[in-house]
Amino acid sequence: MIQRIAPRSGTAIELEAGDTLTVIDPDGGQVSDLVAYARDDPREVISNGRTFDLEETIRLTKGNTLWSNRSRRMLEIIEDTAGVHDFLLTPCSEDTFRHFYPDKPVHRGCFGNLAAALRPYGIDEDAIPTAFNIFMNVPVSPEGKVSVLPPTTNPGSLIRLRACLPLIVGVTACSAYASNGGTFKPIDISVERVS
Repeated sequence: MIQRIAPRSGTAIELEAGDTLTVIDPDGGQVSDLVAYARDDPREVISNGRTFDLEETIRLTKGNTLWSNRSRRMLEIIEDTAGVHDFLLTPCSEDTFRHFYPDKPVHRGCFGNLAAALRPYGIDEDAIPTAFNIFMNVPVSPEGKVSVLPPTTNPGSLIRLRACLPLIVGVTACSAYASNGGTFKPIDISVERVS
């Protein structure tokens, strides 16, 4: 069953080891921030640094694994029709809007949406790490300059991730203008349970 995440909002779900989470861009051109925590101890959290180190790449796609801050496998990417994602940039926040969009209304962003979705699990704002920014297009120049360009996704582009341990996962439909080419669309998710 598909669950729709409305534009500029977020949700949290629980996964068992072996469950498969599919994140879909139904209309194309929309980013989704994802964070994950070990359910038995939410101090264990998805880590971009451990992932880059252990996967030896910043270009993560099918065949790669997202690792925790304790060097445990959290999510394996088992299918990826998009091929372009970011794990460098932090979730957009009120501070992001004040800094990059001073002429636009301030929005709580993915950070605020994740904080609200994760609060019932006892996870507070300071525990929100750099997100795995699904479908986000962040090229890095040879000089190290980071750019944020519109996603390259088409309607129906997806990524499928298999949980390696019981998890709490936060997922958003991103709220930042540049990340989404200036528009805001929904994200669809579905979970295939192992049993």
